[in-house]
Amino acid sequence: MSRRHTVVDSPVGELTLVAEGDDLVGIYMEDQRHHPGLETFGPRDGHGFDHVADQLGEYFEGERTAFDVPLRLAGTEFQRKVWRELLEIPAGETRTYGQLAAVLGRPTASRAVGLANGKNPISIIVPCHRVVGANGSLTGYGGGLPRKRFLLELERGGGLF
Repeated sequence: MSRRHTVVDSPVGELTLVAEGDDLVGIYMEDQRHHPGLETFGPRDGHGFDHVADQLGEYFEGERTAFDVPLRLAGTEFQRKVWRELLEIPAGETRTYGQLAAVLGRPTASRAVGLANGKNPISIIVPCHRVVGANGSLTGYGGGLPRKRFLLELERGGGLF
């Protein structure tokens, strides 16, 4: 199945949405670490992205706390387990890397969880921004700590609750 992409504006800058068929396979921010490169995104074609763009708009307006978008998570088995667990963290809440490792049955794997979290291809919808350091500090975010802070503040006090 071939990929296609589009770019949408958001309060955290331009977001590149990537799809394969009907499934969303990526949301990438400008200057994001672990960016796979534009050549992997397929041609720019906005067809079929309206539902994703609409839901992201609702999220940024404080009207949506969960997404109903078909996702295809491509990664190692461990990465996919971490990313599926991220989907279980409610908006407005955070978990530590250690807490995620424990839930996954690997209590000593917090660094591996952090690495998998950093390679999450579907930012915002798969909420890797909701993972914090052991002491609650904002640590590592592929989109940059200012964006992580913005997203957490949006969810905690931006009208989502």
